[in-house]
Amino acid sequence: MSETTDLRGGIRAGLPLVIPTCALGITFGVLAKPVMGAVAPIVMSVIVFSGAAQFAALSVLAAAGGAVPAIVAGLLLNARFLPMGFAVAPALVGRPLARAAQGQALVDASFAIASRGDGSFDRGILLGATIPQAAGWIGGTALGVLAGPVLGDPETLGLDGVFLAFYLALLVAEVGDRRALLAAGLGGLVTLALMPFAPPGVPVIAASLAALVGLRRRRS
Repeated sequence: MSETTDLRGGIRAGLPLVIPTCALGITFGVLAKPVMGAVAPIVMSVIVFSGAAQFAALSVLAAAGGAVPAIVAGLLLNARFLPMGFAVAPALVGRPLARAAQGQALVDASFAIASRGDGSFDRGILLGATIPQAAGWIGGTALGVLAGPVLGDPETLGLDGVFLAFYLALLVAEVGDRRALLAAGLGGLVTLALMPFAPPGVPVIAASLAALVGLRRRRS
């Protein structure tokens, strides 16, 4: 197994993600304040720290769906971290509580950056890359909440497209891997097929099953 990068190496790897993550946080803060108030969005970003889950929960609350459906939507989207957690678990060190604490650094971008391409993960990259992202997300949320009246509608600044661009950038990094492209394509088709009638979060979880194609081929 390759040598583990130190935390500083991970932070350097995550620095380019600060600006897009902050933009996402601003968008969430602007949209969440009218629905959740000024304090709850910031607290949510600190505790939950998951853009996809928070936007899903916000969409349910904005549609007057209630707290319970909002929580369910967030949990469904965050369920994708279970298989991701199993994948990175061998890279974590220490006793169970220490390993669980390190697991809190698992986010989509850090997962992709920390992957060595052979099924193993770099612990230093995983932990370090999440630090600047957390600062950008929480700080962006606070800025969106506080400066929302000045910023206005996120669409006027193009912030509504940042979320899609962010994940497309992660996909571009995997262009050379045919398994990754196949899984992404199948996942996209599953999502589009289920979105018209499935509850929020379900299409994403169902789409994650496409990743099993790459897993099966890797083991075969």
